Amino acid sequence: MAGKSLADLSEKMRKIDFCMMSTKTSSGAIANRPMSNNGDTEYDGDSYFFSYDNTSKITDIDRDPCVTLAFCEAPSILGRPGMFISIEGKASLVRDRGIFADHWVKDLERWFPQGVETPGLLLIKVHADRLKYWDGEDNGVIEA
Repeated sequence: MAGKSLADLSEKMRKIDFCMMSTKTSSGAIANRPMSNNGDTEYDGDSYFFSYDNTSKITDIDRDPCVTLAFCEAPSILGRPGMFISIEGKASLVRDRGIFADHWVKDLERWFPQGVETPGLLLIKVHADRLKYWDGEDNGVIEA
């Protein structure tokens, strides 16, 4: 399928639980860490991730909100590589517990045992500026 749309990428992302989130540290180095999208993939250009507020990624985002998210689909049963998706965007930090509830799933209690009332909980919202994808011979860019 040439010329994929945002809806096409959303469908693929729905099946990929984890991505790598990249931020820039105070020394200019790139820091990466795995993040779960919590199955919250009705993708409209915004990605959401829960975190504690006292982590290095939050310090990085406070200093420079430019982030990259990298998704990789599993290979097919025939061994064909899965799709790769890279999202460049701006992160913002959401502290509104009402918004937390819109993105909360029970599985998150593994990391945040008090649910949306967990002390220090916040939501990282990444608004995409540009999405790149590679799917076999098909690749492209979507400007958000």
